[in-house]
Amino acid sequence: MSLPKPASDTCIRPPLPGQRRNARRIEEMVRVDHAGEYGAVAIYQGQRAVFAALPHKARIAAQLEEMEADEQHHLDAFDQLIFEKGARPTVLAPIWNVAGHALGAATALMGEKAAHACTEAVETVIERHYAGQITELRAMGETELANQFDIFREEEVAHRDLAVEEGAKETPGYSLLSAAIQTGCRIAIKVSERV
Repeated sequence: MSLPKPASDTCIRPPLPGQRRNARRIEEMVRVDHAGEYGAVAIYQGQRAVFAALPHKARIAAQLEEMEADEQHHLDAFDQLIFEKGARPTVLAPIWNVAGHALGAATALMGEKAAHACTEAVETVIERHYAGQITELRAMGETELANQFDIFREEEVAHRDLAVEEGAKETPGYSLLSAAIQTGCRIAIKVSERV
């Protein structure tokens, strides 16, 4: 039995026609995306800590290493954007680091499919999140930033699609695990925008 999708996934706030550049909103976007990429790197590090120690898990460890490198590239870009846009990082970064490592390690200990289910759940939320931001940025005339976010969004979609191909949805208790992870991600997004 699958759980109904929360309204937040189906209601992306559309920008008003002719909306002007909103520096405060851009700072929120940069802060939350910086936090998200920081958390994503931590998740992959937690998963790799489990799988890298097991020679028979070299294939998934290599996949995770590649995805972590993509997330690190995104994080490096957001480190620069924090500086350029005068945004402050979230004060919750240490919590997201610990939570990310714990989520990564826990799902890896549950097995390869659960690790992929984690990736699929996180990337589903992040892809939708980026899509909403891209729409807002384009409406503000922030084309360059929107294009950069779109590149990141496409890479997140590639991670999600790989996770599905690798059997994410075959995880025992997939619906519950996915719903819990997606809810956690949405809460982290809302909190990191403000704090």
